[in-house]
Amino acid sequence: MLVQSSRFRLLFPPIQKRIPSSLSFSVASSAMDSASPSMLFLCGKSSTESEIAKSLKINDTLNLPNGGKVSALLQSEINTFRFGEDAFNVDLFLNSLTTKRFGRFLIWSPLLPSTHDIVSHNFCELPVGTVCVADTQFKGRGRSKNAWESPRGCLMFSFTLQMEDGKTVPLVQYVVSLAVTEAIKDVCDRNGFPFIDVRIKWPNDLYLNGLKVGGILCTSTYKSKKFNVSSGIGFNVGNEKPTTCLNTVLKELSTTPNEFRREDITAAFFNKFEMLYDIFINQGFQTLEELYYRTWLHSGQRVIVQEKNEDRVVENVVTIQGLTSSGYLLAIGDDNQMCELHPDGNRYLFLSISTIVLAKVAL
Repeated sequence: MLVQSSRFRLLFPPIQKRIPSSLSFSVASSAMDSASPSMLFLCGKSSTESEIAKSLKINDTLNLPNGGKVSALLQSEINTFRFGEDAFNVDLFLNSLTTKRFGRFLIWSPLLPSTHDIVSHNFCELPVGTVCVADTQFKGRGRSKNAWESPRGCLMFSFTLQMEDGKTVPLVQYVVSLAVTEAIKDVCDRNGFPFIDVRIKWPNDLYLNGLKVGGILCTSTYKSKKFNVSSGIGFNVGNEKPTTCLNTVLKELSTTPNEFRREDITAAFFNKFEMLYDIFINQGFQTLEELYYRTWLHSGQRVIVQEKNEDRVVENVVTIQGLTSSGYLLAIGDDNQMCELHPDGNRYLFLSISTIVLAKVAL
């Protein structure tokens, strides 16, 4: 039984020297921002999705927040433009997709303010499971409305799902994180790549060799007795700055010139997510907990919790046990008292109980 609930600053041990940025560069504004409409290519896995694409284009349905304009085009029109060889290969992605719902309707853009804005702002106009992928975005969204510029080589996509039970909505970000790590394993297995150990840092970060290489953002609105959830993923695949990326680590481990492709990872993600999501909805997250705990960084971790008590800051040492049913951290103190830990704001402080070195990581 939980006997204590705390708002806290959670102090984890640093794994390596950390660079104070994540998968991309924080910006207040960008010279890339333009009044020109963003090009959106509407693509489908089957004739059903292709008909939806035609309807959206004919009716000029899609737009951006604050009156931002888009130019909707069909998949058949992609070849009328000249894009670089590193542009997202729509056919490769769709041909690798085996899902029944997720990812089958694809919106691809070579340059976009934010994939998350496209799916969230147009949620009710799009089929559930729609994914938006951008080669470059310059107003990507992070926690607490942070803006992020994401360079080429970074995998950036957002997709939609709909949920009815509000108690499970906070947990879906963990299913998304798990699907990313499982997708990387699947791509490695299928291509004979060395094992790449991508790990989950609670609540929504992805780490490789002690450095942040990705993150998850889930937002939701409530309408007509359903939660409309938009989930965004950013992952360093080919951009080794500002931290590291999958292909840099693969090059270090492999004797052959192999590379991860964004299309393979995206398709593998949806193939895995659909399976994991069905288990999550039908059987609950506890069915996935063992796999999640094998992938995250925190089991048995000794951390310091800072808690404000009037005008004083009290520090207590606790050991992380897992997650509570509501998705917060479950920990036990040295006095054997169980507690549920809630994050305090947008920033976590990381501190090993055996060191006085403090590193600050912005999420």
